[in-house]
Amino acid sequence: MFDRSKRGEHALLIQPHAGRLEDDVLEEFTDLARSAGASIAATLTARIDRPNPSILIGSGKLDEVKAAAEATGADLILVNHALSPGQERNLERFLERRVIDRTGLILDIFAQRARSHEGKLQVELAQLRHMSTRLVRGWTHLERQRGGSIGLRGPGETQLETDRRLLQKRVEQLQKKLEKVEVQRTQMRRARLRSELPRVALVGYTNAGKSTLFNALTGAEAYAADQLFATLDPTVRRIALPGGSVVLADTVGFVRDLPHDLVAAFRSTLSEAREADFLLHLVDAADPHREERIAQVDEVLTAIGAGDLPQLLVFNKIDRIDGAEVRHDGQDGIPDSARRERVWISARDNVGLPLLQSVLGKRLGLQHVSGELRLPPSAGRLRSRLHQLEVVRSEATDEDGWLLQVEIPIAEAEKLAAGEDGEPIRAMLPEKLPEW
Repeated sequence: MFDRSKRGEHALLIQPHAGRLEDDVLEEFTDLARSAGASIAATLTARIDRPNPSILIGSGKLDEVKAAAEATGADLILVNHALSPGQERNLERFLERRVIDRTGLILDIFAQRARSHEGKLQVELAQLRHMSTRLVRGWTHLERQRGGSIGLRGPGETQLETDRRLLQKRVEQLQKKLEKVEVQRTQMRRARLRSELPRVALVGYTNAGKSTLFNALTGAEAYAADQLFATLDPTVRRIALPGGSVVLADTVGFVRDLPHDLVAAFRSTLSEAREADFLLHLVDAADPHREERIAQVDEVLTAIGAGDLPQLLVFNKIDRIDGAEVRHDGQDGIPDSARRERVWISARDNVGLPLLQSVLGKRLGLQHVSGELRLPPSAGRLRSRLHQLEVVRSEATDEDGWLLQVEIPIAEAEKLAAGEDGEPIRAMLPEKLPEW
């Protein structure tokens, strides 16, 4: 075994490909490496029509990689492909440098970004699951011949079993802790269900600007930066829209070939999208590959069981497109499969947000009724309920009771009207719902 470098920040990138290599694949991999804190020493492509079971790439390309690493001083090899434990070990042995595959790289970024207790637990669980086979197989240099020969037993196999047991014990501990966190999050979701507020989740490819839009709509201070996976922890806030309020959740960004271990570990975060009533699918409007990104996000949504939820495509970052303006592209009778409804905005510059809020309110059916409401002294319970709903704009008192100016979502008004003391509200409801 070689002595691993503790630096590991000067990286040589290897991009395997079977056919034509698309520019955005290599560009995204470079962004991932930089997001992890690596400086790029060089980039090599490797065609692998038939992957080598022991080293993935061909032996000639392997010699080229070693020569490039020595020439550039790279102390880390990043491979944009999933590596088996054996492939990773063989590459490290020949190249005498640390080798990390795509899954390991994304895990490292997630480990850097996690801030909440839940996020850290999820990242550690995903790392341990990824590490399990590598940790066990990594002890082969301590193994000795098995069997009954005196002097040939120990400590290799003992160490293997010890490490396997300790790792499994930690995995079980993390799973129990995450189950408790999931129970708490489920209780919070049930409370939101009881409040009957529509639930909206922000989803999209990583670095599309979800956290920036979330902050702009809610006034929150969620971390936002121009980097991949800037934030991992789900954040939920209540926001006001024309006609009513909704609960808005910011979720982790998606990426192509998201590792399965991460999907499993981040199930509570992803459940914010799966259990939402509506999705705001954020897209980087300036990305030349935005249609592919939309398809990749839809693929992940389908994988987590959220593929059938209604969506509104929000094209963000129009500030990066010359001549782009705020606009709303309606469906115009075109089937959803051909073109979905789209709103064009810039969350960074707070441009187009009123239009987005209006369209979202319309899609959620947050129509409202407003007017003057006369309540007799006997309607104290109804008056109290109206104040709880925060729909009273002004109030005056006289000998006949209360005179209220109210603005109530249609859905709430209909529920109040159905009650025993809902006659005053019943008179306010129009025979036909108002048009937007």
